Amino acid sequence: EDKWIELLDSANPLNYLNDIISDYLSNSTNNLNNLSNNSYNYDRFKRLCIIRCLRPDFIIPSIQDYISNELGSKFIESPTMNLKDSYLDSKSFIPLIFVLTPGAAPMTELFNLADELGYSNKLVAISLGQGQGPIAENAIMDAIDKGTWVCLQNCHLSISWLPTLEKICEEFNEETNHPNFRLWLTSEPSNYFPSYVLQNGIKMTVEPPKGMRANLLGSLSQIDSQLFNNSKKEFKKILYGLCFFHAIVRERKKFGPLGWNIQYIFSSSDLKISIDQLNIFINNSSSNDNNVIPFSALSYLVGECNYGGRVTDDKDRRC
Repeated sequence: EDKWIELLDSANPLNYLNDIISDYLSNSTNNLNNLSNNSYNYDRFKRLCIIRCLRPDFIIPSIQDYISNELGSKFIESPTMNLKDSYLDSKSFIPLIFVLTPGAAPMTELFNLADELGYSNKLVAISLGQGQGPIAENAIMDAIDKGTWVCLQNCHLSISWLPTLEKICEEFNEETNHPNFRLWLTSEPSNYFPSYVLQNGIKMTVEPPKGMRANLLGSLSQIDSQLFNNSKKEFKKILYGLCFFHAIVRERKKFGPLGWNIQYIFSSSDLKISIDQLNIFINNSSSNDNNVIPFSALSYLVGECNYGGRVTDDKDRRC
């Protein structure tokens, strides 16, 4: 009875339950008979049901552990977005649509893909808004002829121009469009987004990573390998610290008011600008020849400007 009470207070009740069942089976006078009886062979699912009854607060991590052991960890981890695969599946007459989620910043991945494929100087990015419709239309027509890329950002903010966008996409033709032409669109979920474009386009979305490990993997996967390999060892160490810090501030949200009083949205662009500043201070600064790292300047820029600029609550700023 004491062990069951301890299970209710345990920080890891699943492991504690496994110990209780193991002790019961090993100490039972009818141990051999019990082991041969299926009613006493508590498999993972039966133990999960016990946790559901006794510790409902721990059921989500227990289910994740069950799925990871039975099916594999890939079923509980958000995969990193691979734009190149989506690009290879696309055609010149098929638009590629980013469905934006809180904290998602697909433009970084798009610019990286453009650099990789040699389109860094052939990508026109236009943020839609008041008066940007005709500019976007001219850019699309010009790109269709020259075989360049056009990215229209925040389509949900230009509702009045979306019917024109739908008409342009309806007139796309594989025979007349340059084979290298691509139209990229970013938009939050909207009832006004053209159904024709949505049905005929390639849809992509980035789910916010869940857990420290997924956050770290997502951040590290976005780092340019050439930059990492050619950097000083001090840069690499601080870079890992930046990625770890980025994961911490994003994961604090799941603790409610204990984490942040306000649910701030920290995106990958915050991490990117911090990495760029770190690169300037460590790798590209001529004043850093004596290996003196300006920690105070980095701390101010990252903590007070890049991330702290989003924090408005005075109690949150103390963190």
